Amino acid sequence: MPIAKAWSAALLGIDGRVIEIEADLGGGLSRITLVGLPDAGLREAKDRVRSAVRNSGQPWPDGKVTLGLSPANLPKVGSAYDLGIAAAVLAATGAVPATRLLGSVLLGELALDGRIRAVRGILPGLLAARAGGYERAVVPVGSLAEAALVDGIEVMGACHLRDLVAWLKGEADLERPEPSGPTTPPQVPDLADVVGQPEARWALEVAAAGGHHLLLTGPPGVGKTMLARRLPSLLPQLSQEESLEVTAVHSVDGSLSKSSPLVVVPPFVAPHYSISIAALIGGGSGIASPGAISRAHRGVLFLDEVCEFGAQCLESLRTVLEEGEVRIARVKGSITYPARFQLVLATNPCACAPPKDADCVCSPTARRRYLGRLSGPLLDRVDLRVRLRPLSAISAHDTGVAESSEAVRGRVLEARGRAARRWREHGWLSNSEVPGPALRRQFALDKEATTLLDRAMERGALSGRGADRCLRIAWTLADLDGEKRPGTDQVSSALAFRERVAA
Repeated sequence: MPIAKAWSAALLGIDGRVIEIEADLGGGLSRITLVGLPDAGLREAKDRVRSAVRNSGQPWPDGKVTLGLSPANLPKVGSAYDLGIAAAVLAATGAVPATRLLGSVLLGELALDGRIRAVRGILPGLLAARAGGYERAVVPVGSLAEAALVDGIEVMGACHLRDLVAWLKGEADLERPEPSGPTTPPQVPDLADVVGQPEARWALEVAAAGGHHLLLTGPPGVGKTMLARRLPSLLPQLSQEESLEVTAVHSVDGSLSKSSPLVVVPPFVAPHYSISIAALIGGGSGIASPGAISRAHRGVLFLDEVCEFGAQCLESLRTVLEEGEVRIARVKGSITYPARFQLVLATNPCACAPPKDADCVCSPTARRRYLGRLSGPLLDRVDLRVRLRPLSAISAHDTGVAESSEAVRGRVLEARGRAARRWREHGWLSNSEVPGPALRRQFALDKEATTLLDRAMERGALSGRGADRCLRIAWTLADLDGEKRPGTDQVSSALAFRERVAA
């Protein structure tokens, strides 16, 4: 009974795992058996692969074909195994030699006519192959740009199953990725477009400098959404390690650009308020898929009209904001996705939301009920709270006095550089990542500076978590001011950001 092997890759979240595919040709009735915990999409591979092999001019074996995917206890999801299954069967029949299959990982979905289609998760799959010591990878031609992001492994692309057969026989070469030029970052809206709102602009700068969460409250049309969409223009570009991490998430999600797959600018994700919990946090049947919070990893998650979101959706963010990751448990396994993002919330002060507060027809109870959709525990995790006022003139825009994103970004990068140098030996990148115990003990401020926090806690205006967040904001303000340590002024300003009410 001839047996042949090929290798592919499975995904567990954004972590890859090399899968061994075995093809056993035995006697008996003509049928195909696929074992190894395949999902519904993978079970259909039996028919796809058989048609693709026949339509590529290759013989399909008579009798029973048993296909085993190992490790057998690992759930297999998707159609990326088609190419490996076809290669294993052809090697078992003797149609192609198995020499080049050794040390190679094959990823791709087969069409019925033999064309090789792109699949999700190429990047994490090849990272796993490289870590496992594999030398080569064959992927769909449409995924070559993404595959080329992985160094240390030979990457080749195939358009059709016939191309793979010719390469395995040594009769032809496969396509290689083109040399990659410098990545051009996508255009991000400029902060100079925003008219007025100096307090909100300052809060946006502080949020960018320290990685803090932000709440913008105000009537319609004052610039809440415009400000939020310009936050990525103030943030530093992602490092190489961060870019690969973010790109891996977007690869699993299937939202990568084919021409420029590497994500170098912090992503901006703004879901509609009708989004479900599974779409926001991640989920689905079988192995859970990443949600909007994971797509916003290392970037910005913007919830516009946040009071219209479902209460369960908002409350599901609480643990994520503290831990920077989301763990989704399903019957077939538990998956962890990264979700370290900056949260920006925007809301109207009430349901009627007139341009001027004097025209509001809502009762005080109705206003409190509307804003009460933002629970205290969630607001306690939001560092900066700003109330935007209606514009009285747009002349400031005409005179061109508004600062551009480039000017503000320069100050942000300087402040982030000071924070990075200060926390480098501890492994923290920004002030928002510093744990509270370290701020209170190892980097404790003078008694005079923390007295204001003690008073706020005594009168119940500040929780213990809120005090820690005030300390982080104070460090960010000190970095923006060029001070070595926060003083009374910085702590007072940080407390003012926290104590601003939404109504």
